[in-house]
Amino acid sequence: MASEKSGPLVGVRVVEFAGLGPAPFVAMLLSDMGAEVLRIDRRDSHERPRDILNRGRASLLADLKDTADLAKLRDIIGRADVLIEGFRPGVMERNGLGPDDLCAENPRLVYLRMTGWGQDGPLAQRAGHDINYIALSGALAPIGSPERPPLPPLNLVGDFGGGAMFAALGVVSSLYEREKSGRGQVIDAAMVDGAANLLAMYLSHQQGGRKGTGFDRGDYFLDGAAPYYRCYECADGRFVAVGAIEPKFWRILLEVAGLDETLSQEPDEWSEMASRLDAVFRTRSRDEWVVLFEGRDACLAPVLRHDEVENNEHLAARDTYVRLGGLLQPAPAPRFSRTVSRISGAPVRVGEGGEALAETWLQARPNSASGSGGGSKL
Repeated sequence: MASEKSGPLVGVRVVEFAGLGPAPFVAMLLSDMGAEVLRIDRRDSHERPRDILNRGRASLLADLKDTADLAKLRDIIGRADVLIEGFRPGVMERNGLGPDDLCAENPRLVYLRMTGWGQDGPLAQRAGHDINYIALSGALAPIGSPERPPLPPLNLVGDFGGGAMFAALGVVSSLYEREKSGRGQVIDAAMVDGAANLLAMYLSHQQGGRKGTGFDRGDYFLDGAAPYYRCYECADGRFVAVGAIEPKFWRILLEVAGLDETLSQEPDEWSEMASRLDAVFRTRSRDEWVVLFEGRDACLAPVLRHDEVENNEHLAARDTYVRLGGLLQPAPAPRFSRTVSRISGAPVRVGEGGEALAETWLQARPNSASGSGGGSKL
């Protein structure tokens, strides 16, 4: 590996079958937290030298159709704590690497299956992407302007929020439970399930009688329709984000903006109030508004582009973004007081470091041999 590991998952061994999006993001999170990650790449894999999701691990080339490579992989997995795969259901089984076989050989293995639709159900074998999973879950419908079709929130809600984050939680929860049972288990992490979980508060509002919680876009107080929770364009074409939900913050916002502090937040006046604030914010540049609101609890922040975040005072003070190998990238999160996480290497090149790491693992005793075996004691 590029540098010595640090973090709460030091000692955990992870085998990651190369993929795109949420599965490598899970591996990135685990690597940042100290896990030793060995990515399995096909021999004809293309280089991804600037893919931040591939930071902090080693890469081993393998041909799953080659019996020698397959046997070696099974030996490696026999010494691993976690396996990550993001293929359609049945692919791993057809390659002789399904959970029934591997978990029998390594009873302590935590086997993560990361998919969009899940391992079963009518759509399990159907192709899809983030936009499809969040559409079916109900998460996409409320997002965007009522005058336009629903707006995909990048691929943050399905791939990463509803997918990878729940998958990573499943992995660390399974490792914790293994402390008591001594056994691993299979995790069915479906993006459609995770996205549905992200709707818990939204569903509570919709079924709890709160004002400003209609089902259509433009009727919900957090969808950008309410004047106190939306973005406004400024004189320079840039934007500020306003989140003045509580009345005390709303009064401060109106005061600094030079409007009557008693103006209503009621849904039937949203459109008028939004128009008035829109006109006011267009009179100054974004950064002028930021200066005016400095030190005032109006819940206003500049909408920063990715080429601005590095120079933001707060983000710089916390090192929220760092540069490694010329790439601007997020620092590990969350932060731990003792077992500090860190990026252990740049995005790995295909085939880089994998043979050496695999040999280190293969010198250890298989997990089926006894107790904790050659892997982590977690």
